[in-house]
Amino acid sequence: MKKLVFFVCIIPFVYLALPISKDSIRSQDTIDYEVIPDEAIRLRILANSDRDEDQEVKRAVRDQVNETISAWVKNLTDVEAARQLIEAKIPTIHKIVGQTLKEHGVTDRYHVSYGENIAFPAKLYGSYLYPPGEYEAVLITIGEGQGENWWCVLFPPLCFLDFENGTTVAEASAKEDSLEEHELEEDKEEDEKEDDSLNVKFFLFDFFGWS
Repeated sequence: MKKLVFFVCIIPFVYLALPISKDSIRSQDTIDYEVIPDEAIRLRILANSDRDEDQEVKRAVRDQVNETISAWVKNLTDVEAARQLIEAKIPTIHKIVGQTLKEHGVTDRYHVSYGENIAFPAKLYGSYLYPPGEYEAVLITIGEGQGENWWCVLFPPLCFLDFENGTTVAEASAKEDSLEEHELEEDKEEDEKEDDSLNVKFFLFDFFGWS
């Protein structure tokens, strides 16, 4: 009778000691990826530096310019029409950038250009690689233009993708190495859990005299 009572009491602890598969506790993040069409118009903004204040100014310029251009092209379906409109509006974009910098007390020089050969670095967004190359784009350079850049696709509008949270290929390689180390640690922990589970099972077999 004592053995039966002990068995009933220890069942919950045995259950907790059993290993839980990674799949049952880990959910897979899902990210929607968009393939950028060949005929697309991008926006790239280069911050003066990576200092917090310069990055904040970059994001302020981003918000103003992106909102304005998105409103201009939201009803357009033809890339040539979008191209002509944006090219004609470059002086307006220049004014928007200047006004935004003034509102933030920034006196850095800036430059706004539009062309077909604007250089873009490779970017990883999740597991999707956006290759480097020269693309048609509006380029805004603030100050020295040495800070982290932000970019999106103005037409067709894909600026809902936060490419700033992507990473360079070199950074991704370092992250993969870190991830492998993390997975090795997880595998080690899982093996230890399995060993603990086997020990509990053997204990029960010995205690009850099961063969």
